[in-house]
Amino acid sequence: MTTTLRPTGPTQQDADGTRARTYDVCDNGRPVGTVEISTDPRFGPTAAVLRSLRIDEAHRRRGRATIAALAAEEVLRGWGCAQIRLEVAADNAAARGLAAALGYTARSRNMVKDLREPAPAPPGGLTGRPMTEGEFTVWRGTAVEEYARSWTEVGVPEDQARRMSEDTHAVLLPQGNATEGVWLHVLADGTEAVGHVWVARRQETPQDGPVGYVYDIEVREGRRGHGYGRALMHLADDLTAAAGLDRLGLHVFESNTPALRLYESLGFVTTRYNLAKPL
Repeated sequence: MTTTLRPTGPTQQDADGTRARTYDVCDNGRPVGTVEISTDPRFGPTAAVLRSLRIDEAHRRRGRATIAALAAEEVLRGWGCAQIRLEVAADNAAARGLAAALGYTARSRNMVKDLREPAPAPPGGLTGRPMTEGEFTVWRGTAVEEYARSWTEVGVPEDQARRMSEDTHAVLLPQGNATEGVWLHVLADGTEAVGHVWVARRQETPQDGPVGYVYDIEVREGRRGHGYGRALMHLADDLTAAAGLDRLGLHVFESNTPALRLYESLGFVTTRYNLAKPL
């Protein structure tokens, strides 16, 4: 058995410089599957994405997927890529097993929960309210740096993390605090803001309807450990429900164990794992 990759067409290049190419996975010259690779538009030309890998049912369990994935990595090294990522559905145990065997590790995950009941009211003395323009200016001044730092802590090179963070905030908040479909609120203890949450309408997949999505949540230092994170998540529930949406999603890093435990206790379930490895 000789497993090779054969291009199905020329390399595609978008206006932003993203390169992509699809290959047939061939067994002795006969197509038995496909693999699609690209550079990562979020992180730049030295970051890669394994977009898809499929082996026809009749030709599985013979090592072809492993060979195809390794061959794709060689192509990406030739493109100058130094890191590759992929996304795996939480219920796809076979794909997760293959990724682990190839040396990928879980960097983060996406989670979602159904909003079946009204969220509890904030504990006594706490109220939720929209972020003021002054508070938004202060938050926006540090948000890019904080988000970039969270990616460098899981191994993303600093320049890639900075690029991704800047682009993300520019795209998601084009009109700042007045951006349609965006809710930036604070949790206040009297007149003092003890934390904030950023929720927005988001289309998770083409097949599913829109959801509320938590893009940022933080309790101020010195006020942590008192249940304010849970209260902020309940505030996110309320904002989502008020927008007529019945599901709330989020992204969390694997290293953030306290947040993972909180989200699981609130009824969130993992829908997708985000894995990566150096090339």
